[in-house]
Amino acid sequence: MSADQVSSEFARFPAIRIEQPLGEFYAVAIPAKTLLKVCYTDRLRAVMDGDSYRLDGSQRDIDQKRLKEIGRYIGTSEVAFPNSIILAANYVMADGLSLSDTTKKWRVEEDTEGSGCCQLIIPTSEPLAPIIDGQHRLFGFTEAAERRLGMSILCSVFLDLPRPYQAYLFATINSTQKPVDRSQTYELFGYNIDEEPPEFWSPEKLAVFLSRKLNTDPSSPLYRRILVAAENDFAITRAEAKADNRWMISTATIVDGITRLISTSPKRDADELRTGRENNRSKLGVSTHADRSPLRSIYLETRDKVLLGAVSNFFNAVFKAYGTELGISSYLTKTVGMQALFDTLRALSPLALKDMDFSEEWFLERLAPIATVDFTHEAFQQASGQGRTQIRRVLFFILKLEQNLTDDQAKEIERIVDQARRNV
Repeated sequence: MSADQVSSEFARFPAIRIEQPLGEFYAVAIPAKTLLKVCYTDRLRAVMDGDSYRLDGSQRDIDQKRLKEIGRYIGTSEVAFPNSIILAANYVMADGLSLSDTTKKWRVEEDTEGSGCCQLIIPTSEPLAPIIDGQHRLFGFTEAAERRLGMSILCSVFLDLPRPYQAYLFATINSTQKPVDRSQTYELFGYNIDEEPPEFWSPEKLAVFLSRKLNTDPSSPLYRRILVAAENDFAITRAEAKADNRWMISTATIVDGITRLISTSPKRDADELRTGRENNRSKLGVSTHADRSPLRSIYLETRDKVLLGAVSNFFNAVFKAYGTELGISSYLTKTVGMQALFDTLRALSPLALKDMDFSEEWFLERLAPIATVDFTHEAFQQASGQGRTQIRRVLFFILKLEQNLTDDQAKEIERIVDQARRNV
């Protein structure tokens, strides 16, 4: 923000008028430091505290974990917020009423008649702009380094928008947006893998790479079993799989499973890798944040072939141990089953790492007991979260892996195993 944009009581910013059916608003870039002084939510605001800011007011509607995550993201070298923060200016924070003193109002001055360009004049002495959408993005700057406070933020500013319309906008924005498919997100997340050296790959980016290998390598146990969200000419579609009575699993399930083997906080890892030009995986090993994922050392040492081999050999062993081909009706081939199998791999990985043996034979020796359970049995028909937990408990029980169960839970698992016992 240049010196001529700021006075002691007002700030001036170039803006563009936009007219839409609901009314007109102004698109404008405003530094985060200024926004933190002039914006608020009904329950939260930023208050100057020396050279930084603190949050004041009730925080019931604010996700503190999300604020910290956004703050870390703001500190990276690739931070960008292309979506606008939506503001409704000229409402008093104390009572939520429209500001009556016109000398203190947010206002616009036309540049050239009919051009749509203007100057937005903002009083900076008190917060007069409730946030309709984007409060986490804005207040995330309270968790970021001071050097980031000068970063410009795109805003859509409504002047004197009645409060019922503010509520309407908020409800509409937050209820009608279609969530992005997580598998598609992962595909996009790894779009430039070939352009970046492996030692700079985040855990999720490596997991995307390995999921693609598992899907395209004819020797892989998951060959052509992973649904690819992006349009392609090599993978089987969901419709084709259904027609062939062939089980498939989502990219997101595989990426999540692999990621959990190598990171307990993949977002933090990604942020740290993007902060500074020389950061690579090995630098994450000296981080002050403890990471207890079982194959973390393999990731830090860029031993990606070992990780791929561990996943591939584990699933080969699962399918061989079962004795017959797992069909579409088996709960092991559904999302909940795959998640439970990855939980099992996580539990076995420290033992394999200690033995320095991720071979198919090593896994097969330990997975042999799964052949005793019929995973098509109706006993496994549960809601998704419960189903995963139930299958994991059964797997851990028959494989004699450590788990903390109450007496009642242990009896329930024994009952399910007896019910679903398979003749082999």
